[in-house]
Amino acid sequence: MTKFAKWCTATKEMVGSRELTILNAEPAKINDAVSLVAKAVPLHYVSADRVADLLKRLGKTKTATFIEAQLPTTKAVRSGDLGEILGVTYLTEFTQFKLGVMRLRWKDHRNMAMRGEDVLSFAIDAKTKKLSILKGEAKSRLSLNTVTVSAARIALAANNGRPSAHAMAFIATRYFEQGDKKMTDILDRAQLDDQVASSQVTHMMFTFSGNDPTAILRNDLNNYKGSIEQISVGIRVQKHQEFIKLVFEQVNIDGL
Repeated sequence: MTKFAKWCTATKEMVGSRELTILNAEPAKINDAVSLVAKAVPLHYVSADRVADLLKRLGKTKTATFIEAQLPTTKAVRSGDLGEILGVTYLTEFTQFKLGVMRLRWKDHRNMAMRGEDVLSFAIDAKTKKLSILKGEAKSRLSLNTVTVSAARIALAANNGRPSAHAMAFIATRYFEQGDKKMTDILDRAQLDDQVASSQVTHMMFTFSGNDPTAILRNDLNNYKGSIEQISVGIRVQKHQEFIKLVFEQVNIDGL
């Protein structure tokens, strides 16, 4: 968990009937932020079971080497991956959408970005057993601009605002491989039997940038005329590129 509250100041405002949340990283707490975020990064690339098996068979040093080999090395991919990781951990810390898989574990290559929905998470109502689906776009930019957010909005609107069949099948298959037949069945039925309704879907616009995203995200919410529930969050770290570099360096230093 990245424990945003320990290193960010949150401001919230209503844009019409929708809430916009801005998290500003406090410069004096950046070292703490780097440490906390770095601890969250490895499990997005390698499962806990895989780490435990490597430790048992090969020891700590070789396990750390294995993990390091999964991490991206290029600036652009590190930036995009960290934006996605922050988006997923925000959902886990602050929303009902806590179910899903760490999709970065299935990258074709560590220096390639994954295609499809950036974030796909789920919640199941304890009483009604109704499935709710979060379709999210996570964008990381040194200087966020309207073009980037507009492209993310277009991606959210694709498939009539619903997650793609391929994305749903991908997650269902990952659950199947992990032995979670219950979630596999829930997702298969949602996609193949019941069909996903727009009322089940929530969109998340998540940005991670060096500049203040407030005006851009506010404008995006104002311009959205659809009926799907919206989550809009911007996290600002003024030294955006340096922060990304320090996080991945810290992951390598920590090892495990």
